[in-house]
Amino acid sequence: MRISTKTRYGVRAIFDLAYHCSGTSAQVKDISKRQNISQRYLEQIFHRLKKAGIVKSERGPKGGYILTKQPKNITLGDIYRAVEKSFDLVPCKTRKGNKCEQYDECVTMPIWHKISKDIEKIFDSITIEDLCNIASSKNIPRDIENKYMYFI
Repeated sequence: MRISTKTRYGVRAIFDLAYHCSGTSAQVKDISKRQNISQRYLEQIFHRLKKAGIVKSERGPKGGYILTKQPKNITLGDIYRAVEKSFDLVPCKTRKGNKCEQYDECVTMPIWHKISKDIEKIFDSITIEDLCNIASSKNIPRDIENKYMYFI
């Protein structure tokens, strides 16, 4: 199984919101810069994350994206499902009404189903808070202190 860039970048973007913004909004350009991800590609990913209810957008000068839940309540599985739709490893499993010719006699299909479910359980056991804790333990500096500085 390979993890797509959409999933990897989605996880990094949600981690960035949780770690660097602590409940405030962030603009895609800032996340893009910190995570070294194309701003355009990140917008497409955020569109899916917003549709899934993981983030919401705020308009205005201090606008951007903000998490809809606490980092401890967002799992890698939530992000994966938002951008990939399904954990099914084989296409015959995901087709509805268009079964593979061997579907009824297939001896490997139950194995692929079990592996898919096991992978999904692992993804659902890891939270964004876990990633924030890893970042803290690695002493990765947080960018929250530089959020809004105004000089008059």
